[in-house]
Amino acid sequence: MAAEHTTLIPVSHTHLDELRSGLPLSRALACQLIRAGEHELPGLLAAAVAAKQRFKPDIITYSRKVFIPLTNLCRDYCGYCVFRRDPGDAGAHTMTPDEVMQVARAGEKMGCTEALFSLGDKPELAFPEMRETLRRLGYNSTLHYLEAMCELVLRETTLLPHPNPGLLSAEWIRRLAAVSPSMGLMLETTSDALLRPAAAHDNAPDKIPSKRLRTIEEAGKQNVPFTTGLLVGIGETPEDRVNTLLAIRELHLRYGHIQEVIVQNFRAKPGIPMQDWSEPTHSEMLRTVAVARLLLPDLNIQAPPNLSAPYYDELLGAGINDWGGISPLTPDFINPEKPWPHLEELRLRTEVKGYSLRPRLPIYPEFLPAVTAGPGLLAKKVKAAADREGYAWRATAA
Repeated sequence: MAAEHTTLIPVSHTHLDELRSGLPLSRALACQLIRAGEHELPGLLAAAVAAKQRFKPDIITYSRKVFIPLTNLCRDYCGYCVFRRDPGDAGAHTMTPDEVMQVARAGEKMGCTEALFSLGDKPELAFPEMRETLRRLGYNSTLHYLEAMCELVLRETTLLPHPNPGLLSAEWIRRLAAVSPSMGLMLETTSDALLRPAAAHDNAPDKIPSKRLRTIEEAGKQNVPFTTGLLVGIGETPEDRVNTLLAIRELHLRYGHIQEVIVQNFRAKPGIPMQDWSEPTHSEMLRTVAVARLLLPDLNIQAPPNLSAPYYDELLGAGINDWGGISPLTPDFINPEKPWPHLEELRLRTEVKGYSLRPRLPIYPEFLPAVTAGPGLLAKKVKAAADREGYAWRATAA
């Protein structure tokens, strides 16, 4: 069962008028808004859309990508994950360099600009089979292999790597930043309660919030454009969601490196420990996205459309300005049962809401100077991929 809801607290019209005028959102008000009643929701959404329009009017972006699941072996056992495998499980696989390049080149032909690398967190620490696989491939660790594959894709294609490798040391942030213009790590939640037995992050050593915050902070110290976000509906309270957004805001205010905040909803799947948990409602998602926009008025807010189908276009009315990575080629390996919308459908449904849809790179336009200022292959490749406004050259492939 998901966390129980407490009594809703009324939100006054004065509060919503203040928000529409752009006044800062306090934690106390955010906690009220994230529990707003249905009759208060339209006012909340209107305030969030007004904030979005002040930030980036009339444009919604997405990244045309290929999804590269470098390895699905993982030492964490999160209660909601269908991606991870143990050695010997059906579907357990670590991609070879040839497999990586086959996907990357196919995506390049289809006009993709991002190679999203997803992988389990340090599986060689738990599984001797992974250590043997890495030895056979010629690498000391999964991160060494990831670094090499990012460099290979960067060198041999026009795609830009965006790795999501889990917890990273300062050294590994530096190394991966040399072969990728941006990287990511979902904070998910700041609630330690989810580490308790039978909770979502029980038996997941890499999901300790303080460790994830440390990685995000280290990326800020190194001025690395960074994607993070929260996972909604895994046992946290609405107030926990606010606290997670505030933790992200604090890091961005300190370092200015958070390029994107993802608001992702939990979806139940057969065979996972949380298969019988209640999913967050559509209204919960709208409230969470709207509060994220109001707490983070100058940050890119994204929500995955495939996880809110068929009503994903309503997220545009909650203040998002980005759809995230959409692939014309590869499935969402994290949520394989939820296909991405066709890009033409995404464009039409975005335009019906009054916005134009534009392809971006894995790094947002406002963060390009952090990567393109210096010499080297990465700066050269990013410059070549960006148009005059810092977006991706418009894809012509189907």
